[in-house]
Amino acid sequence: MLTVTDLTHQFGKRVLFDDANVFFGPGNCYGVIGANGAGKSTFLKIISGVQDSTGGSITIEPGKRMAVLKQDHFEFDEVKVLDTVMMGHDKLWSIIKEKEELYAKPDFSDEDGIKASKLEEEFAEMDGWNAEPSAEALLSGIGIHESFHHKLMKDLNGNQKVRVLLAQALFGDPDILILDEPTNDLDLETVTWLEDFLLNFNNTVIVVSHDRHFLDTICTHIVDIDFAKINTFSGNYTFWYESSQLALKQKLAQNKKIDDKRKEMQAFIERFSANASKSRQATSRKKMLEKLTLEDIKPSSRKYPGIIFEQEREAGDQILKVDKLCYSLDGKVLLKDVSFSVNKGDKIAILAKEGLASTAFYQILNEEVKADSGDFEFGQTITTAYLPVENEHFFSDEPQNLMDWLRQYSENKDEQYIRGFLGKMLFGGEEVFKMSNVLSGGEKVRCMLSRMMMKSANLLMLDEPTNHLDLESITAFNNSLMGFPGTVIFTTHDHHFTQTVANRIIEITPNGCIDRLKTLDEYLADPAIKELRKEMHQVVTA
Repeated sequence: MLTVTDLTHQFGKRVLFDDANVFFGPGNCYGVIGANGAGKSTFLKIISGVQDSTGGSITIEPGKRMAVLKQDHFEFDEVKVLDTVMMGHDKLWSIIKEKEELYAKPDFSDEDGIKASKLEEEFAEMDGWNAEPSAEALLSGIGIHESFHHKLMKDLNGNQKVRVLLAQALFGDPDILILDEPTNDLDLETVTWLEDFLLNFNNTVIVVSHDRHFLDTICTHIVDIDFAKINTFSGNYTFWYESSQLALKQKLAQNKKIDDKRKEMQAFIERFSANASKSRQATSRKKMLEKLTLEDIKPSSRKYPGIIFEQEREAGDQILKVDKLCYSLDGKVLLKDVSFSVNKGDKIAILAKEGLASTAFYQILNEEVKADSGDFEFGQTITTAYLPVENEHFFSDEPQNLMDWLRQYSENKDEQYIRGFLGKMLFGGEEVFKMSNVLSGGEKVRCMLSRMMMKSANLLMLDEPTNHLDLESITAFNNSLMGFPGTVIFTTHDHHFTQTVANRIIEITPNGCIDRLKTLDEYLADPAIKELRKEMHQVVTA
């Protein structure tokens, strides 16, 4: 279907890939992974023809059509939403426009009639008569209401534009579908819809995503960019992660017999295959794990940050009481009568279809904004640490090196003490003198995590903590919160993160909140809660 041959790419002296060879076959979904800066997005741009490589070639089977998730959210501002989706199929759209121009001619000739007849034949062969209904179904499935279908793209907000561009990529059953971070800005229901769509999609999918649940659900293969090489492994992300960790452990166990290592690895493969067959994962459909050989599994060079939260003081029984909080912004109700009490050791996931609502909730608790009405009270023994969704104001003052930046938040000014917290977040050696104004989004979040860990708080508040982080940092963060003995209140679009950390779900709606002592999967699957959520999400104005 798509073949990458001897691909080489470099920026100056830095080599991203060196003589990489990959084959992407039909009916499979490939998750492309790699540390930040490894070249995942560059790789997608090269295979989709957006960017040239330094060397090598990309070959697509003749007659096959490729669709790519567009990243420019303003490209189609003057185009109707429905038309934007149908433009995802270039050939079909050109036929539609050519037909319109022909039939609009005032001097329609016999020659025009012959040409129109040929176009109509091509149009019918491409199932053109169902193009508009198919585009509408995609838009509705991805959360764009019918009332928006005939509006211009410029009339939509950023979140809606992302969804329309995703529908554009999915439209017309492309032979090769390339998606770079397709779950960004999608709510849980829409991500589930996309997972189901891709599970039933019979062609080739190549995707970059930091959502592990998404990768686990849809992927039949993992394409790992590591050591400037590109290697393909059968199975989903969790299988790749656990097997690479096992391979690393075995590599470090020098005295262990080769036969013992082989038996341990074989048992791992059999256990994982058995688990996959009982799930809705794509790996169970493709049965790719059965074809694995032990030589396919290798340790990774990845480095995982040391995210370690410790509470200096154990909390008492009074943690946090929230009483009838209300807050509106520009006439839109974000919080209405939000009331609950936090119990010791709770790990609460705050859900909200409107991201501004959950952010406003954290801002109120941290006294960054004032509620319209209502109150909240922390217990006397409570110490808090907060990770906001936006952190630019922490880095907007006069540029500082990371040592000085972190030192300003610490009572202990000792260099080794400060270096210790930066080192845990993979800022080692001379990197601690990197200036705060040149940090990437992921580096800024890691600095904020160093600041949080330094506080040794017993209540953590996290607003979209996985934003900008790579899979390694997300995994370390996830594992840390699972073992944290204190209380956590957090919001994230990462399904796996929420499912494995939260023991309680509180969903903020325009009409109050829903509070249940359940895991995320239990919450989403409960029929009574589904009905209640529909009722509670009726839109109101201030």
